[in-house]
Amino acid sequence: MDFELVKPSIPTSPFAGSVESLPMPSPMRADGFLRTDSPAMSSPSGSSHRNPGDMSPSDLRPPKEHNDVEAHRQREQRWIAAMSSIPAAQARRSKKIRRLVLEGVPASVRYQVWATLTDSKGKRMDGLYQRLAQREKVPAFADIERDIRQCFPEHPQLQDGSLAKLLQAYLTMVPDVQYNRGLALIAGQLLLQSPEEDAFWTFISLMDGHLRPYFSNTVQLEVDASLFAKALEANDAASARKVFGDMAISPATVCRPWFMAVFADTLPSDYLLRVWDVFLFEGMTFLFRVGLAIFVCCRHAIVQSVSPDSVLEALLHPSLAALPSSPEAFIELALSVKLKDDDLRKQRHKLEAQVKRRTQPRVSPLVATPNISLPKS
Repeated sequence: MDFELVKPSIPTSPFAGSVESLPMPSPMRADGFLRTDSPAMSSPSGSSHRNPGDMSPSDLRPPKEHNDVEAHRQREQRWIAAMSSIPAAQARRSKKIRRLVLEGVPASVRYQVWATLTDSKGKRMDGLYQRLAQREKVPAFADIERDIRQCFPEHPQLQDGSLAKLLQAYLTMVPDVQYNRGLALIAGQLLLQSPEEDAFWTFISLMDGHLRPYFSNTVQLEVDASLFAKALEANDAASARKVFGDMAISPATVCRPWFMAVFADTLPSDYLLRVWDVFLFEGMTFLFRVGLAIFVCCRHAIVQSVSPDSVLEALLHPSLAALPSSPEAFIELALSVKLKDDDLRKQRHKLEAQVKRRTQPRVSPLVATPNISLPKS
């Protein structure tokens, strides 16, 4: 059974973004049977006086389990109603959507929620994915296949060529992006939740909206790593001094595997899914919060560490014992760390502008530099 219960106790904060609604999940599978993962589609019993032989399995559940299922069903119904009534372009501005994100995202609607929060339907172009996938293989294709085998040994469904095809299509479409193992980790997580072409368009929207600068130049990661180091110093000066000073580990060495894979190679899957739920609503500042929360969780291990390798192992692969007892407790920890999101956004934009002025060559306004490559119609 896959569901989540939450005690929302997080203060609200302003956010911005873009989105548009998607088709709602049908209660029927393609073969005509009811979906088993959608408790929202099951009907509550209508009579309280029945013979034991007439009772369904749900009637025989213990009271707590029945209450948990009912809570999950209601949460799924609230999400379906919200995605039907709130345009995707406004979803990340919606207080209602934020409240639902913090309450929890049922697995049965997660990929629709992620697609809505990234506004992937707004970018979708019918037939383009298949045409891109048919192009000549990118130079990094052998590396992609190797990384898929190494990153997802327990997920044979990603070894069938679909993940390699998705990355091939994306890299041929966006030639300024340099392949990195993080791309396979991110795209693989999307494929585990979504049908293949839906995962592709969500991947494009996620990259365009948040992550693409990490893979098209090295400057953005350096900027964010520097800002993260300052945020850590404000939260825990001793840990910052131990890691970045005594151990001489650069901030980028810590932030690169975190941010360029959105923690996909760092957190257990149930924690990771909740991090992505919130990240796709709140944006890049939430990744800083997750990093700070990991430092809180690993503080004892950091203090005890006597080598850079042991520090990095603790931060990049924290033990389950070091993490809070549940994904929801981890999200609460991340949202409670001391960080002014608006100030961080302003600092990022300011540093990005300064870096662009220093690093970008002067180009005539009459000359356009293409950053996507689409097939000719």
